[in-house]
Amino acid sequence: MANIVQSWRGELRRTLSGTPDGVPEWVPRLADGDDAGYFAPGSATWAVHGSMATIIAGIRALLMQALHPGALAGVYDHSRFREDPLGRLAGTIRWIFTVTYGSTADARGATAWVQRLHQQVHGSYVDGHGMQRHYSAADPELLRWVHIAFTDAFLGAHKIWGGPIPGGPDAYVREWALAGELMGVQDPPRSEAELRRMRDAWYDGGELKFDPRVAEVVLFMKNPPLHPALRPGYRVLFAAAVSSLEPQYRTMLGLRTAHLGPLPLPTRTAARAALGVVHLGLQRVGPSETAARARLARLALESTGKE
Repeated sequence: MANIVQSWRGELRRTLSGTPDGVPEWVPRLADGDDAGYFAPGSATWAVHGSMATIIAGIRALLMQALHPGALAGVYDHSRFREDPLGRLAGTIRWIFTVTYGSTADARGATAWVQRLHQQVHGSYVDGHGMQRHYSAADPELLRWVHIAFTDAFLGAHKIWGGPIPGGPDAYVREWALAGELMGVQDPPRSEAELRRMRDAWYDGGELKFDPRVAEVVLFMKNPPLHPALRPGYRVLFAAAVSSLEPQYRTMLGLRTAHLGPLPLPTRTAARAALGVVHLGLQRVGPSETAARARLARLALESTGKE
């Protein structure tokens, strides 16, 4: 039994981090650096990104991002999400956690790394109105959509499955706007109400659409190539992400909340239990936060002249 649990923990950590021990090579370097970074302990960003709810948020963010045909084209045409979904996930996690927990130099460096990858991402797509359009990953409209879908997903999931947010939801949207600006987003939302208005403007304007490419991505996300031991838990978390979507986007994606016949299933309660199990398989405090706290402690000692 102990071997089974150990194997499950190892597979869980590998899936979420891309490495068998759960600590990618870039994480210890977050202890380096000469300043406190853009965000600090007690910030709304640390509270949201340090929560287990981020796992559900990631699923929701990818579902939402897929509805913009330009954003989807970049992923569909240029990423290896089918062959190496964990590699793509690891790259996204690296940027999020480095901006959240790293020094300002590390955050800017991680952003520059993503932007270099984006230079190769361009092509064409058919928009929600049937018009052929050119896209690039540096397109301000696409950057804005990805930022808003991310922020909306992480805030929405945290409000259901996370704890209190210092300063409330508006504080998180306002703080994470800085990360959007690092990536080149112009005038990102700075309140929850503004976030919702900007998100729904694409829907109301007919810019979003469902097509066979979106259907393929949704099907892939329903049944990703996970280790068999992780699949039951993932199904619960996927159903939770679907339940957290606003009804119009859930309908647009061709998804529905989980039911047993006419009866709705207690998806959110099941997801809370599943996240608790995942938490048991990971460290109580994530390695990125631990490295950031080590950097902050070192800087505090240096400022007082103590060894």
